[in-house]
Amino acid sequence: MHYKVLGKSDLKVSTTSFGCKSLPATNPEESIQLLQQAFTNGINYFDTADLYDKGENEKLVGQAFRENRHQVIIATKVGNQWRTDGSGWDWNPRKEYILKAVEGSLQRLQTDYLDLYQLHGGTLDDPIDETIETFELLKQQGKIRNYGISSIRPNVIREYIKRSNIVSVMMQYSLLDRRPEETVLDLLQENQIGVVTRGSLAQGLLAGKPPKTYLGYSEQEVKKVIEAIQNLVTDNLSMADVAVQYVLHHPAVASTVLGIRTQTQLQEALYIPNAEALSNNNLNFLQQSLHPLLYEQHR
Repeated sequence: MHYKVLGKSDLKVSTTSFGCKSLPATNPEESIQLLQQAFTNGINYFDTADLYDKGENEKLVGQAFRENRHQVIIATKVGNQWRTDGSGWDWNPRKEYILKAVEGSLQRLQTDYLDLYQLHGGTLDDPIDETIETFELLKQQGKIRNYGISSIRPNVIREYIKRSNIVSVMMQYSLLDRRPEETVLDLLQENQIGVVTRGSLAQGLLAGKPPKTYLGYSEQEVKKVIEAIQNLVTDNLSMADVAVQYVLHHPAVASTVLGIRTQTQLQEALYIPNAEALSNNNLNFLQQSLHPLLYEQHR
């Protein structure tokens, strides 16, 4: 397993990390065993959110690591408030709500601090300074060690770069979503803010699932990317290896979050960091297989 420091923080995170969202709560013992096995084999960064399964996901993570809490890096998220009738959630980045929500996350995770607390979205209409003030207060109180945002919106990311002490941004990034390459990745690198990626296998399309339309790409365009990846597959390099190694090639990227719910997915995630890095020629070959999309909104 390889590790990188996340931005300006003191968090040294595994370059592939465990996305906990898809863990089934119906079989908690199996899910907890999978989390523990990941840690034993070198994954130290676990990503969850209070939104996932109405907090049950955080409970699984808390149970898995209550005996070795200080050896793992737990990242969770805040900002989506469940309605009292359970029908859905509303966006709430206000101070009062965050201060209440963090207590719930700490309790469910069976810990007295969070390594990384992330705003789970964000818009320019938010009370951004109030949100930042709240995260800074939680740092002073020792309830969080660092904070970041989970966002794909360049205009929101720029505001947090200017106005806050975020150490990370979580964003979607893959060969089928290269929008961050236009400006955001380099900007974050310049400001020593780490990137944690999600969606790097594009719903499994870059790991063997049949092609279909994705974002602004047609099924035929997606097929061209898949074929380009397949051209680089060897006995020691799977499609998933190629897809994730592409994402990890940018120096701003510290870790890629992979959704893991089975033993097979875990074993693949454990192997990826040890796969051979892509050469510049291969990177160029992949990039030339399809034109990159650009952000149309929130620029």
